Amino acid sequence: MKSVSIRTTTHKKNAPAPQQQQQIANKPAAQKFLVLPLSPCDDLSSSIAKRAYELYSERGYRDGSALADWLEAEREILGQTQSA
Repeated sequence: MKSVSIRTTTHKKNAPAPQQQQQIANKPAAQKFLVLPLSPCDDLSSSIAKRAYELYSERGYRDGSALADWLEAEREILGQTQSA
């Protein structure tokens, strides 16, 4: 059986012109963007994760209690949100 190779060339239709590329290159370094949580659940989850990490650091970064840290952090955070 004879093999045939086909070479294709794709062009980017939306590629900036060389002048535009130079302008893009002269823009300041990366801008900082404020990242908002997608939903209240994302905010809650990140708050719990942050508190669980704080508990982990308070224990001297000793492994073996990740679930206990998470559950304690969850109790604390949910207790704060219910009382507010």
